[in-house]
Amino acid sequence: MNLPVAFDEALRARARANLGGFDRRPIPPDGRRPAAVAVVLLPDAAGRPCFLLTRRAAGLRAHGRQWALPGGRIEPGESCERAALRELHEEVGLGLVEEAVLGLLDDYATRSGFVITPVVVWSEQTAALTPNPAEVSSVHRVPLAELDQPGLPRTVAIPESDRPVIQIPLLSTLIHAPTAAVLYQLREVILHGRPTRVAHFGEPVWAWQ
Repeated sequence: MNLPVAFDEALRARARANLGGFDRRPIPPDGRRPAAVAVVLLPDAAGRPCFLLTRRAAGLRAHGRQWALPGGRIEPGESCERAALRELHEEVGLGLVEEAVLGLLDDYATRSGFVITPVVVWSEQTAALTPNPAEVSSVHRVPLAELDQPGLPRTVAIPESDRPVIQIPLLSTLIHAPTAAVLYQLREVILHGRPTRVAHFGEPVWAWQ
């Protein structure tokens, strides 16, 4: 399959169609806290299709300095789509309407007690984004092609768990689950139209809290 080289209507239609045909797997909360993340597809200055990745602020009580997708808890009575868009605006100043939503990926249950719903959204924003310093230390546009390099994803075994820990090298560092799991499934569904599951991938021990 030819991978997209331009951020255009063909990519948008392909992403929407692949997500529409994807039989996503929700996870019942069962006492865990529901959350949503925004998986934003947008262009860079060269017109390449990218996704947004943030680094969380150092002063946050939980998961400070970790690499993440914009997102947070779903408030009572709020849909996952609205929660993802609200958090996106609060964290990086990108305001989108619900029509920007292309679809959902599988829920992912974290060791820290959340069930995360990834919401894939489309934005034609090319201007620089403004991260909220209370929540985000930096925001990055990463080319989608970076997810489709040979040998990805990586997995490592750890003695604390029987689940393989997923890793994706990006931005001169290693991205781990839950973010790495979501990004890997994004690649599989959006770029290749494959219903690859990621719930079996684990997180490193330092992300369990």
